[in-house]
Amino acid sequence: MQVLTYLEKYYPEQECSHERPDLETWKWKMMGALVGVEARLQESLKPKSRNYPHSWNRNEECLDHMSGITLVTSVLTWTWCSYSRRSHEWLHQEVAISSPNSSNQDSLAVSYLIHSCGLSPEAAISVSKKVQFKTLERPNSVLALLRNHGFTKTQVAQFVKVNPSFLLSDPEKTLLPKLQFFQSVGFSNRELARTLTSNPEILFRSLEKHIIPNYNILKSVLRSDEKIFAAMRRARWAFQTDFRTYFIPKIAFLREHGVPEPCIALLLTSHPQAMTRRYDQFSEAVIEVKEMGFDPSKSMFVLAIHALLNRGIWNRCYQAYGKWGWSKNDILLAFRKHPQCMNLSEKKISEVMDFLVNKMGWQSTAIARSSSGILFSLEKRTIPRCSVIKVLSLKGLIKKNLSLLTVLQAPEKSFLKNFVTKYEEEVPQLLGVYRGTVDVLEA
Repeated sequence: MQVLTYLEKYYPEQECSHERPDLETWKWKMMGALVGVEARLQESLKPKSRNYPHSWNRNEECLDHMSGITLVTSVLTWTWCSYSRRSHEWLHQEVAISSPNSSNQDSLAVSYLIHSCGLSPEAAISVSKKVQFKTLERPNSVLALLRNHGFTKTQVAQFVKVNPSFLLSDPEKTLLPKLQFFQSVGFSNRELARTLTSNPEILFRSLEKHIIPNYNILKSVLRSDEKIFAAMRRARWAFQTDFRTYFIPKIAFLREHGVPEPCIALLLTSHPQAMTRRYDQFSEAVIEVKEMGFDPSKSMFVLAIHALLNRGIWNRCYQAYGKWGWSKNDILLAFRKHPQCMNLSEKKISEVMDFLVNKMGWQSTAIARSSSGILFSLEKRTIPRCSVIKVLSLKGLIKKNLSLLTVLQAPEKSFLKNFVTKYEEEVPQLLGVYRGTVDVLEA
């Protein structure tokens, strides 16, 4: 037992025995020993004196420590491999982290986060600075609870990475009752794991004072479990608020102004953060949208509310469109047709307008009347389709004044049928142009 001999020589505090040790204790003692060996090796490699900074003290002890690293690492590798298939068994065991100094404890925490929680080494080092535990009894129990409720390795890693203090929660008193509640109202393990991974903070809220009342409010409006799941995943921080204070008054205000339940549900599922704004800001946006001529019974009404509540983005979009010659009336026209056009980045607006105006030759103000064209993906939809139209126009096979909506809004099958398949005999390489493998000028 070379490893035991080495450890007895330099680490009598590790209480090594030549008898077969408990494998769990053995594993963690080996990890602690490895950290200590590395520290001693670094000490051995220090310069002999200040006058000879490049003269290293490579003595017998240094070589001894280097051999120790090789031995301990080998044992650790064997231990991890042997126990990988039965990792769930040791999650239920209490393993004390005993090390001579804080650096050893930190290293053991990093190792635990990597091998038990699935974090990358970089993430484990970062997380280890935010959470400390003297034993692994509680984090083991927390991980076991998550896995028993359908959490995958990736979801567990994400959970721990976002909220490392979660590992110190009381699994029986703090976590289990909340998981059981969500299961009782219809959440499957798969949907529960997916939802809570997106919004882990929910489990830190009071079940009676926060989770149950908020769920009941969502249920009364959304009715569908799928919509509730979507709202909970989308509004990670919005669910830190009390819905009775923030949501109910605004829902009542929307109803007073003729907004139907399906549109309120759309706002809650698509843009729940809008409901967390101050009541005066929210009510002003509702009134302003109504004065712009939006119909409260249509979905565009609530999408416009969301756009107006983001004044900073609205103003930047306004300026970006103005640079392309759009008047105030052009911008409002585009906004009424598709409110989402005022939620885009300046870069997105600039790139799309540059392509449609300078590359395709469409009039800038005409794009305002077909503002949905700005919303599509430039790389995946706009460029492939417009490239096909460009080739067909250059060859005189179609008229040049096709509307932007005709080109971009058509379903995929319809576009391919009317503009690619239809002309494949005249232009055999047209499909290659659409896929981006053939240049427009080469077709």
